[in-house]
Amino acid sequence: MSRAESILRAAFGDRARNHYSLAPLTTFRIGGPADLYVEPESTEDLAAAARAVSETGLPFTVLGKGSNVLVSDSGFPGLVIRLGKAFRWAEPEGGILRAGAAMPVPALAGVALTHSLAGLEFGVAIPASLGGAVRMNAGAHGHSMEEIVEDVEVFSFNEGQTKTVPKSGAGFSYRGSSLGDGAVVTGASLALQPGEPGEIRRHMDDAREWRRATQPLAEPNCGSVFKNPPDGQAARLIEEAGAKGMTVGGARVSEKHANFIVTTPEATSADVLSLMLEIQNRVQDKAGVLLECEVQLVGEFDPVPR
Repeated sequence: MSRAESILRAAFGDRARNHYSLAPLTTFRIGGPADLYVEPESTEDLAAAARAVSETGLPFTVLGKGSNVLVSDSGFPGLVIRLGKAFRWAEPEGGILRAGAAMPVPALAGVALTHSLAGLEFGVAIPASLGGAVRMNAGAHGHSMEEIVEDVEVFSFNEGQTKTVPKSGAGFSYRGSSLGDGAVVTGASLALQPGEPGEIRRHMDDAREWRRATQPLAEPNCGSVFKNPPDGQAARLIEEAGAKGMTVGGARVSEKHANFIVTTPEATSADVLSLMLEIQNRVQDKAGVLLECEVQLVGEFDPVPR
């Protein structure tokens, strides 16, 4: 740990932090600190982080907007990377919208509207950075990122350099990809189509209204907790299993949407994890379906959901 910290401080200076609180960086607003934390602003910064990892074997993970993650109460025993403002940019080139991985997807949808580009309207309902949305193949309203991704720019920690991965090499699947743990998404190109601004705006407004009406936006949550099983909806199965409104400590299954867990200021990550396990058990007992977690676990947990 000390060797990794010295490498990072040589490159980042005071921008390298230790025992850095992660809770404010997540939409759950819970979780412990990172042993080491940096916000790279360049490829050189990423190369320094890669050296710290390769020379010490230190575990690392990447945070985006902090949705779809649950950080352990004990935090993360390694390096947490969150791309800085230099990776928050967008640039249209004809029908292609290129953007940095730190760009929030709803804001990117707004850029597309400004340039009369259609195809990303569903993005206003995805509270994630572009990097996280691409890696997890995020989606809403029957659409997902794989439909519009042209290629993905990644910084490979294994190779210590940036490379471009075509859509065919990204291995997109339902709420996932095969980009690999050693690949940090730094940007992406999205293939959109010319559209009529009024029509684009109408679809975006519909998506926003649907989200306000169906999701507990006023309470801390991470988004959908479980993936929809084939030919089914996780929220319906959870509700039919009698788990809607169920609580464990400061964590509660939302009464507004059963596939959302909301937290109070007193909640712990252990509360959320216990509630996830109980939901899995109830749904499996009731419907014979084992729900698969969509939320990513960051840090060490015991027990781990199935």
